[in-house]
This record gives sequence, structure tokens and C-alpha cells, in this order.
Amino acid sequence: MEITFSLEEIDAVAEKVLSQNIKKTILFHAAMGVGKTTFIKALARQLGVKDMTSSPTFSLVNEYETNSGDILYHFDLYRLNSEEEAYDMGLDEYFYSGNLCLIEWPEKTPNLIPIEHTSITMKQLPDGRRHLTVK
Repeated sequence: MEITFSLEEIDAVAEKVLSQNIKKTILFHAAMGVGKTTFIKALARQLGVKDMTSSPTFSLVNEYETNSGDILYHFDLYRLNSEEEAYDMGLDEYFYSGNLCLIEWPEKTPNLIPIEHTSITMKQLPDGRRHLTVK
């Protein structure tokens, strides 16, 4: 699926992505500042998360509960120094927990990512809109 949208349309796009056959692990690929965290917040809103506040840049992972009682993990692996560090922290246990895992900067842990995953690539267009590809 490919879609181009403005920030005003982000919630509708998040709802559309969630209606697709997505996996429990979703990888987000985009340059710094394109809106990965903003889009993840929109996905979380559509799932009924009420208390999502910020990117887990310093903690690496934030845990949220959806309105249906499901657990959602949001990872920001940007500050991770090595894949070994991720393994030592037990990130693989989160990835294989069966809960929804939304992962920013997944290229930091290529060998820990489940084979069954969905990839979302985002690009910012010159007019400020975003182009999103779901695979």
C-alpha cells in the first residue's frame, strides 16, 4: 500500500494502515524528523491508547495499553550502540512477545527482528506532505 497525506489526514491514514493485514512487529524506516513518532502516536490513538506522551528515545521502549487491554510496545533504537546491547537488554523478548511492537530505527538490530514483520517507509515531500509505503 502506498499513500500520500498531510498531517491533518494522519489519523485517517493510521486507521487505514491498521485495517490492512499487518504483522505484530512493525518497522519504521525514515530519516530523522520525517514523522515516525508522530505516525506511531496516530496508530496508538486509533488503537485506543490514551496515555502516549513521547518517543522512548532515552528509555528505548515505552509500554502502553490499548482500550481493549492489549499491550503495545514503542521502541526508539536510535541511541542503541550495538545489537549486543539490545540483546543484553532483552529487546528480543519484547519482539517475540506476541504484542504489537512499533520499532523506530530497526536497522540497529537487524538480527533480532522477527522474520514476520511489516515495514513502513516514510518520506517527506517538498510540499510538507508525507509519502508512506507499507510492505
